[in-house]
Amino acid sequence: MLPSGLKETQLRESNNNQKVHPQPMEESINQNPEAMEALISNLFGNISSLKSAYIELQSAHTPYDPEKIQAADKVVISELKNLSELKHFYRENNPKPVCVSPQDSRLAAEIQEQQSLLKTYEVMVKKFQSEIQNKDSEITQMLQKIDEANQKRLKLEKNLKLRGMSTNEGSGGDGNLQFPDLTTELFISTYEAAAKAVHDFSKPLINMMKAAGWDLDSAANSIEPDVVYAKRPHKKYAFESYICQRMFSGFQQKNFSVNSESAMVMADDDTDTFFRQFLALKDMDPLDALGTNPDSNFGIFCRSKYLILVHPKMEASFFGNLDQRDYVTGGGHPRTAFYQAFLKLAKTVWILHRLAYSFDPAAKIFQVKKGSEFSDSYMESVVKNIVVDEKEENPRVGLMVMPGFWIGGSVIQSRVYVSGVKVLE
Repeated sequence: MLPSGLKETQLRESNNNQKVHPQPMEESINQNPEAMEALISNLFGNISSLKSAYIELQSAHTPYDPEKIQAADKVVISELKNLSELKHFYRENNPKPVCVSPQDSRLAAEIQEQQSLLKTYEVMVKKFQSEIQNKDSEITQMLQKIDEANQKRLKLEKNLKLRGMSTNEGSGGDGNLQFPDLTTELFISTYEAAAKAVHDFSKPLINMMKAAGWDLDSAANSIEPDVVYAKRPHKKYAFESYICQRMFSGFQQKNFSVNSESAMVMADDDTDTFFRQFLALKDMDPLDALGTNPDSNFGIFCRSKYLILVHPKMEASFFGNLDQRDYVTGGGHPRTAFYQAFLKLAKTVWILHRLAYSFDPAAKIFQVKKGSEFSDSYMESVVKNIVVDEKEENPRVGLMVMPGFWIGGSVIQSRVYVSGVKVLE
């Protein structure tokens, strides 16, 4: 046995060696060469895979392929995670000596690693958000295209339905009747026909005034006072204005001021019915249409407009009595030449209204007030070759002869008489 003093000396040395030189954990990889070799092999393999994934990510950008980029991104993230796991595995099995420094180097390394991963995830999140926004934009565009396609489909279905309706709703029972397409051009041509009808009806109206001994100058001035006409014959536009003001009154309403219990009620969105009524009357003689159904909406419209347009004093001076007026008031439609001329005018205005509400959205009427500054953007002078003095103020509207319309993105100019201008011969 060793002496007691020597034994205590050896124990002290042994304890001191343990404090100054701590031994690694029993399961340390350094004590297992095969585990270390496997770890290094996995590390090299992981780095090779990461390099390959990064090359795939670069190649996916030229040409730009979102699906390949997304797939390559996932592989890169996966390989980075594998590297992180290898690092954790190594550190857990190879702990460093305890550090007495205020800052723990291992904790700092962990924080740095987590920050790096966080930055990587932030980049990926931003990229995914950008892709989501792009997809949302594509979805919005596709929905707009679908909506446009549905609108075109509805228009085609409407045209097909109208083309397939019974010829009894058309004119004269012609089996070969051709139905026009619902277009802006159709509305413009119908508008031109209405303007011509106003002009045509003003002629017999003025002639009957002359025959009755009316003072036409005074009559024109009573319609719209203080209009400076370039020529005396231009006063005819005052009578055309008078006709338009009364015939187009209430045009902005769907029922066109036809208020009667017997009038057919129109659905708010029944554009097909409006277009069908337009087609049914477009080529018919108005008196024949009224003979078939004198109390139709069109018949009610004609009676109400005649009573507004032709004042009792006017009619008495024309015919010497009010018999025709009484006949119309009683629900009839006389076959006199004057009333038939009026019916041609009433028909063109009525079918223009039917056509306006065949569109979705409907064509909108607008009027120009007397004294408005003339603008060729939405006005047209009924007198051509007008001369505007640059030294004088801008010309002003004296009369609105025909209202204008907005239809879709187009403007049909209002027709006006410009007051106080000169006209080239």
